[in-house]
Amino acid sequence: MRGKFITFEGPEGCGKTTQSKLVMEWLKSKGQDVIWTREPGGTRIGDAIRALVLDPEYGEMVDLTEILLLSASRAQHVKEKIVPALEAGKTVLCDRFVDATLAYQGRGRGMDWQLLGTLNEIATEGLMPDITMLIDISPEIGLKRAMEVDKAEAAAGEADRFEAAGGDFHRSVRDGYLYLAEHFPERIKVVKSRATVDETQEEIRRILSDVLF
Repeated sequence: MRGKFITFEGPEGCGKTTQSKLVMEWLKSKGQDVIWTREPGGTRIGDAIRALVLDPEYGEMVDLTEILLLSASRAQHVKEKIVPALEAGKTVLCDRFVDATLAYQGRGRGMDWQLLGTLNEIATEGLMPDITMLIDISPEIGLKRAMEVDKAEAAAGEADRFEAAGGDFHRSVRDGYLYLAEHFPERIKVVKSRATVDETQEEIRRILSDVLF
């Protein structure tokens, strides 16, 4: 039986990485065979692309170069890691996937959505998540949270070119995510980032329980 494919999306600082890893531990405690992965990255090649795309040293990178690199990372990720895990019956949790392309490069960068949809289709070979948890947060609060962990990320060698894009960019990204949620409500479930990690996790588990159990 094919495993479930669950993605986590949201603006910078929404807590999706923390929440997705908590979901992984929760599902493992229930006996499920689960893997956690992320985009860009997830493979050796993808991680190399991630480092290039996020590095603020490459501020001259044009939008088309950015999306082609991200699409290449996704193609490798889907073929090498995601599809084999799903075919083995594993539950796959992925920190960002195709919706991030439409929110960040589509609404944020202003790139053509039809082009981005075509690139997503090519890179994924038609694979889509069974359910997407969109953790919503205001750009102002999210960026403040993101900046609080910048020192830790820098220590890990993981600078972020997107965080430096400015408030207008991040407001557009959030608008893009909410637009997608409005148009694909059966797949994309919006969860407001709560005051505590536990409160947000409780809501995510409630929604996923209806899908997984």
